[in-house]
Amino acid sequence: MDIEQFRKAGYAAIDHICDYYANLDKRPVSSSVKPGYLAPLLPTAAPEEGEDFAAIAADYGRVIEQGLTHWQHPSFFAYFPTAASFEGILGDLYATAAPNPGFNWSCSPACTELEGVVMDWAAQLLGLDTAFHNAAGVGGGALQTTASESALIATVAARERFLALPTQSPSKLEELVLYVTTQTHSLGLKAGRVLGLQVRALEVRAEDKYALRGAALRQALEEDAAAGRRPFMLIATVGTTSSGAVDNLPEIQAVLKDHPEVWLHVDAAWAGIALCCPETRDALFLDAINAAADSFCTNFHKWGLVNFDASTLWVRDRKSLTDALDITPPFLRTAHGDAGTVVDYRNWHLALGRRFRSLKLWFVLRGFGAAGFRAHIRQGIALNATFGALLAASDILTLVTPPALALTVFRLAPPDRDLDLAALNTLNASFFARLAVRPDLAITQTVLNGVFCVRFAIGAARTTEAHVRAAFDVITEEARTALALWESAV
Repeated sequence: MDIEQFRKAGYAAIDHICDYYANLDKRPVSSSVKPGYLAPLLPTAAPEEGEDFAAIAADYGRVIEQGLTHWQHPSFFAYFPTAASFEGILGDLYATAAPNPGFNWSCSPACTELEGVVMDWAAQLLGLDTAFHNAAGVGGGALQTTASESALIATVAARERFLALPTQSPSKLEELVLYVTTQTHSLGLKAGRVLGLQVRALEVRAEDKYALRGAALRQALEEDAAAGRRPFMLIATVGTTSSGAVDNLPEIQAVLKDHPEVWLHVDAAWAGIALCCPETRDALFLDAINAAADSFCTNFHKWGLVNFDASTLWVRDRKSLTDALDITPPFLRTAHGDAGTVVDYRNWHLALGRRFRSLKLWFVLRGFGAAGFRAHIRQGIALNATFGALLAASDILTLVTPPALALTVFRLAPPDRDLDLAALNTLNASFFARLAVRPDLAITQTVLNGVFCVRFAIGAARTTEAHVRAAFDVITEEARTALALWESAV
């Protein structure tokens, strides 16, 4: 493909993408294909000779799109949103056109320096303390792939810092303990498995809104110290996946004052984006994050309008990170790196090379502005309040835990039926099974301390109140059908 052929194909691709989004709400949310659908529609080997790009693009529309789940659909309420904006798409396009591996400043100075700038822009937008800013020269931030990678990187840094502390006698790795809670995302358990570390999940209670409290943390620290184990890190959560719970960071901060050896990583993969709105900051414990967190992560590629992948990780002390990850063979050494006058981001993540992700974030923050970004977040919170009000008026559906920003967790619980937990769980599993096969909305399930629940997460940029109300009507219809079928069976 030469330049003019690329120009023509590029125009056609943009037209196709525009048509896709213009008609997205007319599509089913989820794909109806069966496992193994794709291979019979494609040749068994790559073509010997190159094909015309128009034919390739046509096959994308013919065979690939039918297998997509449309996460940007206005009736997608499953998991958490994955961001998509035209600004982000264009940023990705420009980044792909300059596919520099970005492992040090010399690879392309703009790749490194723009990342430092936009990470500081993002930190300011979220209200993070200047200790986390790259410009301060002590802490700083870098873009990662996902919150799971961010947690793994933070765990490596925490482990190495702990092992290097002069107050710690020589420790065996099997003595080290990583704390999570029973509501922490699987990223905590995965980090422990990858690094061969013990992971202890601290219990959280429904009466505490599934948040970790200081007393539970202190008890665990005392128990492990008595048993000869060495807790070195806690992954606290601002906005858990199942319920949107926010661990009690002020209480955690008070406990960890007596345990400065314990690294506090705050995983705010979904909810942390809402810190851009000043009115949410007290509820999300921004002051405690700024005072006590050693690292903080949130994903702009969830609720934050930046196309996947764009996970932002900040650390209070960049040296803890780079000391743990810096391996510089002679062929990677540069004059600027040796002089310490530049940042080499290869030492801030696991891989050597890295994509030019900062372009996406730069395009989005400039295209929307801070005010437009906050308006997007506030819209999601307002739409969730609408859904919560509809639930409150329902005679058949009820909240399981208070709504969290743009997430609501609920279940079918008819008030005039005296059902035990096992019966309610069975009823709700059948209710969710009916929702799960519907093509006109996407929704997910969870279990909170043994209670089967349904999750409703808002965040797609094109979702309106009409979509939320239509989804509630569908949910109510299926709830009544599930209840009638269950009663006829028992």
